[in-house]
Amino acid sequence: MTIIIWGATAKLVDESPKIQGLIKKDQGEGLHISACKSCPDQLGVAKSLENLEIEMIYWREPLANILKNDEKLITI
Repeated sequence: MTIIIWGATAKLVDESPKIQGLIKKDQGEGLHISACKSCPDQLGVAKSLENLEIEMIYWREPLANILKNDEKLITI
C-alpha cells in the first residue's frame, strides 16, 4: 500500500511532529509513503520530507494511469 501526500498536506507534514511520528511508525511497519514532488517544492518543504525519507516523484502521470486502468484507489 502507498500513501500519497498531495497538495497542502505536504506543509501539514512539515509542521506537525505528531504526523511526522505517525509517518515514521508507518514506514517502520512497511507502509510506502510518497509525495507529489511539485507540491513540497512549491510549498518550500521538500527538504523536510526528504529528511523523513519520504519518496518524492511527479505523481500526475502515475495517478492518471491508476485511474485509467481502474486500479484500486482510496482518497481522503
